[in-house]
Amino acid sequence: MAPTTTLTADQAHIRLHELTVIDVRTPGEYASGHVPGAHNIPLGHLDAALPALKTAADRGDLLIVCASGARSAEACRRLADQGITAATLTGGTTTWTQLGHDTHRQAGTRAPWAMERQVRFAAGSLVLTGLIVGQRWNPARWLSAGIAGGLVYSALTNTCGMAAVLAKLPHNQPRTTDLDDTLAALTR
Repeated sequence: MAPTTTLTADQAHIRLHELTVIDVRTPGEYASGHVPGAHNIPLGHLDAALPALKTAADRGDLLIVCASGARSAEACRRLADQGITAATLTGGTTTWTQLGHDTHRQAGTRAPWAMERQVRFAAGSLVLTGLIVGQRWNPARWLSAGIAGGLVYSALTNTCGMAAVLAKLPHNQPRTTDLDDTLAALTR
């Protein structure tokens, strides 16, 4: 198993020119703003990208990035299991932007909502639906209770099942050509 390390946003900023940065967020999150030079390989596509990531890691240090550091830490563990050394960005792009470091966005495109915003919208909509329908049909209130329980569980475990489901929606998936281009760029 390869070692996993962490870099603070300031450490990564200083070394950015020598790092291969991999952003494991959804394409929508990536499009909303990412570390300059980052390649987007959503966490769900990590296994398919292993050969390209191995090639990139053989050439230099990998930095894995997500919004908060949780998904990038998981990605680093999975890469380490495959013998690929990578570092995770402590605090993710949230800390990166809070410290005033630049982020890049593709000009002229409208980015899908960030995953956290999608989760808040979906959870709020489902709770509201359960309460409104529950006025006429009492069992519908269990929908609201189920979502509330899921949110509590999500907070306690620092995981989010709803985000995992929403990440599978078409607007959160990379276009095949984008992922293929990213993997080709990593192997050059």
